[in-house]
Amino acid sequence: MLKQVHSISRTIPAHPRTIASRWMARAGLTSAMVAVALTGTLVAPAALAEYPERPIQLVLSFPPAGATDVLARAVGQRLSQVLKQPVVVENRPGAGGALGMGYAAKASPDGYTLYLAAVSNAAIAAATYSSQPANLGKDFVPIAGIGNVPHILVVPASSPVKTVPELVKMLKATPGEHNFASQGSGTLSHLESELFKLRTGVDVVHVPYKGSSFALPDLMAGRSAMMFDSIPSALPHVKSGKLRLLAVASEQRVKLLPDVPTMGEAGVSDFRANNLFGLVAPKGTPPAVIEKLAAASKAVLAQPELAETMAAQGVEIAYTPADKFGRMIQQEMRDWAKVAQAAHVKVD
Repeated sequence: MLKQVHSISRTIPAHPRTIASRWMARAGLTSAMVAVALTGTLVAPAALAEYPERPIQLVLSFPPAGATDVLARAVGQRLSQVLKQPVVVENRPGAGGALGMGYAAKASPDGYTLYLAAVSNAAIAAATYSSQPANLGKDFVPIAGIGNVPHILVVPASSPVKTVPELVKMLKATPGEHNFASQGSGTLSHLESELFKLRTGVDVVHVPYKGSSFALPDLMAGRSAMMFDSIPSALPHVKSGKLRLLAVASEQRVKLLPDVPTMGEAGVSDFRANNLFGLVAPKGTPPAVIEKLAAASKAVLAQPELAETMAAQGVEIAYTPADKFGRMIQQEMRDWAKVAQAAHVKVD
């Protein structure tokens, strides 16, 4: 009987702890080493979930006080509340937006540098500059569309024209004697006027500036005949009586300005300039980070107070998912490439 018991005991499998101990001994591992390895596998997902762990830089290609800056600071402030980290706005104007976009594209793709894209401007720059440090459609991944900032056509208050047809008549009567101001060569403000020239046949000379804040004083002084500019930067001067508003450049009338006609309604057919804005990140940014930023953007843009505040300044807030926003970027690039080609606009 004793022999039978002994033989049976040798056939019973060893306890799992015993097996593990023997395996570790043969592998030269200690319990502490195994614990560290197991802990590492548990920490990796947790570390990703902790994004963001430090301040986020939000880069834009235009100077302070313009439409892009107003939108960036309003959205950035609320993103910081949702993400529990500061969102610091970084203004890098110049070269039709190329400087800021190039800087953002070269940043580490870790989610700590984002770019607030003025999509129409980026599309125009891609079509008009011979060389660009970055391409919005190729060097970034979309996070979310955040809205539109419609542009308006304004003239000095001292100008004799009161309507778009009157402006066209004046410019045709004195070809080449007037100029138009813009936010800079290769910007939406520039190409809108080139589109205006194509659709009306007027001859007016381009004078580029480094943003609206530099262009508007000369426009108000009468040194320029006209300008397409964003509502947030130009409308205060309309209200103060220094500029006269003739039309909105978007396809539809703007809620803030219900009595102001579109360019189409004012007699300029086939004129569309919807100023699309959105958030993008350098190509290679982890999908999990993009998803978290997209969710935060959606939450921010759903805040009624933000929409009301921005609407009062002419900014139309609207959340667009990343995939649809990406398609909108590509469409804008195709549309403005056609305008640049037809107007023979190249910026070197």
